[in-house]
Amino acid sequence: MFKKFSAALLATSFLAAPSMVLASEHGEAAVARAFIKEIMADDSAYIAAKGPAFFQELSKGQHPRATVVTCSDSRVHTNMLDKTPEGDLFMVRNIGNQLATARGSVEYGINHLGSSLLLIIGHAKCGAIAAASGDYSKLEPAIQKELDTIKISKGTGNIDGVKTNVNNQVAAAVEEWKEEIREGHLLVIGAVYDFADDMKQGSGKLNLINVNGQTDAAKMRSELVRKDIGDESDTVQHRH
Repeated sequence: MFKKFSAALLATSFLAAPSMVLASEHGEAAVARAFIKEIMADDSAYIAAKGPAFFQELSKGQHPRATVVTCSDSRVHTNMLDKTPEGDLFMVRNIGNQLATARGSVEYGINHLGSSLLLIIGHAKCGAIAAASGDYSKLEPAIQKELDTIKISKGTGNIDGVKTNVNNQVAAAVEEWKEEIREGHLLVIGAVYDFADDMKQGSGKLNLINVNGQTDAAKMRSELVRKDIGDESDTVQHRH
């Protein structure tokens, strides 16, 4: 009896297997398989375009001019910051571009890799800000832990919450590295990447809203000039 049952079960498994494979080919896994092929093809094209000398130079080490803390959002990437980001930007990404859960990475970029610019970037239509401004008690504990670090009022509008969060993160960074800032070794900038034009400065604009803790436009320009960065007045977001 047991042998007959086992044989029947085995036969059923073999009969079911093709349909299971077929189902997976038409589901999310099929999309993933197609996408990894695209990724590998893009990598091959990238290798061909850059050439061996480029990678030999990268292998010598990294000296990033900026440590960048930004959101993990798939709409926010280095190509809107830097045409040649390799070796130039030490990227730290998480939901809500917050320092608290990324402290070690940020400290490594500044204290050990020697970045002289800490750039904290929020962005339009941020899901983390939307969640933090509402009730996120039913989300996974790990997500809640990160959202807990985003201190904005419940019901805050998205772009206002984004700016508040950026300013809060800059304040934390200024407190942590106040001596480096005072001595002119570090510049901390808060910005908003506004692909939705919520700030009415143009779609896709990177709006500077905070420089070393200063949010007034004139004071921000003063900080930029004082640090010999140059006059970036056209990139500074004016407050109305």
